[in-house]
Amino acid sequence: MSFSPLAYADSLRIGSIDFVSPDEIKVLLDIEAPNNLAMNTGTPRSFPRINGYVLVPSDAGYLVAQVEWITIERSQYPKRKGMQDFGLVDLPYPLRKMSLNPLGGLCYEGEHQGKERYTFRRGVEAYPTVGDPVLLPTQTQLRAIVESGENRRVKIGISPLAASAEVTIDPDRLFGRHLAVLGNTGSGKSCSVAGLIRWSMEEARKARGGTDPNARFIVLDPNGEYSKAFDGLGKVRVFAVEPKPDSGIEQLQVPLWFWNSAEWSAFTQASAKTQRPTLIQALRTVRDGAVDVAATPSHEMRRFLRSLVAVIQIERNAGRPWANFPHPKNFFEKIKKWSDGLGNDASFNITESTALTAVRDKISAFSAARTGQYPTYDFTRAEVDEFLGLTQAAHAAFGGSDIDILPIDADVPRAFSGDQLLRSVEANAELLGVSEHVETMLMRIRTILSDSRMKTITSDTDGVTLHDWLANTIGDNQASNGTVTVIDLSLIPAEVVHIVAAVIARMTLEAMQRYRKLNHGKTLPTVLVMEEAHTFIKRYQDDAENQNSAAICCQVFEKIAREGRKFGLGLVLSSQRPSELSPTVLSQCNSYLLHRISNDRDQELVHKLVPDNLRGLLRDLPSLPSRHAILLGWASELPVLVQMNALPEGQRPKSDDPDFWAVWSGKQESGIGETEVVERTVDWKAIAEDWQQMTPVPGNDAADKGGAS
Repeated sequence: MSFSPLAYADSLRIGSIDFVSPDEIKVLLDIEAPNNLAMNTGTPRSFPRINGYVLVPSDAGYLVAQVEWITIERSQYPKRKGMQDFGLVDLPYPLRKMSLNPLGGLCYEGEHQGKERYTFRRGVEAYPTVGDPVLLPTQTQLRAIVESGENRRVKIGISPLAASAEVTIDPDRLFGRHLAVLGNTGSGKSCSVAGLIRWSMEEARKARGGTDPNARFIVLDPNGEYSKAFDGLGKVRVFAVEPKPDSGIEQLQVPLWFWNSAEWSAFTQASAKTQRPTLIQALRTVRDGAVDVAATPSHEMRRFLRSLVAVIQIERNAGRPWANFPHPKNFFEKIKKWSDGLGNDASFNITESTALTAVRDKISAFSAARTGQYPTYDFTRAEVDEFLGLTQAAHAAFGGSDIDILPIDADVPRAFSGDQLLRSVEANAELLGVSEHVETMLMRIRTILSDSRMKTITSDTDGVTLHDWLANTIGDNQASNGTVTVIDLSLIPAEVVHIVAAVIARMTLEAMQRYRKLNHGKTLPTVLVMEEAHTFIKRYQDDAENQNSAAICCQVFEKIAREGRKFGLGLVLSSQRPSELSPTVLSQCNSYLLHRISNDRDQELVHKLVPDNLRGLLRDLPSLPSRHAILLGWASELPVLVQMNALPEGQRPKSDDPDFWAVWSGKQESGIGETEVVERTVDWKAIAEDWQQMTPVPGNDAADKGGAS
């Protein structure tokens, strides 16, 4: 039996509008509306259901709304449509009502290959009025709502609330404007992150006819979960503190000369008044020394004179040479020491030798004027200006210039060794007369140079070049060496792990900036994934004077969140404590994948991220099952509950819950129903020796046996 279109539409009616406001619509359900299952929509569908979808006819097609709550009210009169019980006693009758959140419009686009086509658009142009009918969407309409949008290329799951319609995403929207994956531990965040990367790469490979895509993902992995998560996805580069060549895990290297002045200052806890200027000047000096492989005596003298000019200018601007005792005497003692470094060399030409002689003669004149029984060490401004002019003239004679006084940016990544930096700090501290104030800073630098575990990462990096590091970390031309880089940050000492993460992230951003500059505005799409983001992107006290390493790390990611999109760098954050994340970074994320969240503070924060009329959907967060998440934001035309695709066990990150019972009982059931023996042995001596860095890492002495995972 066939229905006319009007009759079929009437059969989908479930009620009428009872109340209308811009953010809420209340509906009075008909008596005949389904109580738990609708049979007339194409396939059986649960109704009424919280967060399900309904339609309201409008001039442009249909208004799409989402169910927020359902309730029962007692009515004085029966509301059975078409029945008039005249002469009978009316008894109170229960009426069902529900509240809707308006989402957008569904427009009819005609038929294609015998099927109706609809287009969903976010936003409401015209609201319905009281008495308008409310309809259940058909199977076709429901899929059009959930599967709306253009360039939906990657399937990430299905929608349980929309008849298992496919949920697909546009990678440009998901990765181009930053994504936050939030949820409690054990809710499936890591699998979602690994799945989004894997599913995107698989679809890209299909689009390229089976060849590897020109893609770049960099996963910063604090817990060592992802080393095997991308097996079978082509070439995957894995870097860790302890390399395992047999397993394809290479040595993680983040050379000291990659660190900029802010990162060095944070690590050494350099004071703002004395230590930080000395450190920055030392970095300038040591980076300048890397320009010439074999520095000539003339170049060395030019560098010494440049430092001399900078120190004299600092002393002059501070007014110390004519200040009260003992400042003038300190200045006098300094210039007498400087004369020791102004000796002639046979390779100097006449102009250079003459200029040096003039400086030495001036120092001798200063010394002669300040001898005797009661010398006066004060300097006049004219004397200091004359001495500064002679020193600048000597600097110019050796090839220096005014802009060469601070010629090298302290942050330019030019190679130097840790020992060279130590000597440079000591030499510049002596020039500045602050040697007694930099001992604690020198001690911290020596600490990182002597740490045997950190040596392989930061110090023993001979042969590492900047272009090789960029190719290995970000990906070579056409991603020929693989599309995914996993950087295992576990086992890195706590005092430097934030610095290492900050350096990798900053170098990636600056590389993207320079790529765009050299390629006429074109970008190289790259995605930076930060696991346990609440540890590395944690809100901090805004104290410009003393920034610790955690604050520096957070500031790097804040800059990526604000500026990365313009340079093709997307950011994916995974965190179980969104309330601890930097508000700046979280506010710059345009898409959210929300797993189960039960903490009140975290729920409150997440509620602030979405419009008021969509907060009803987030009430599901405390009760979401594993693998279920709510996708909302720029990557989705409307908020949708997603059951994420399942990952095979071999492709999941190593973040499973501890198997207490299997270890306690000594057995577990395999996937095919067989009982396996579980033995979990431990060798604390081997662990202690590894911890104390007394012996190399043991082989598999404490490995699981009997197939335990």
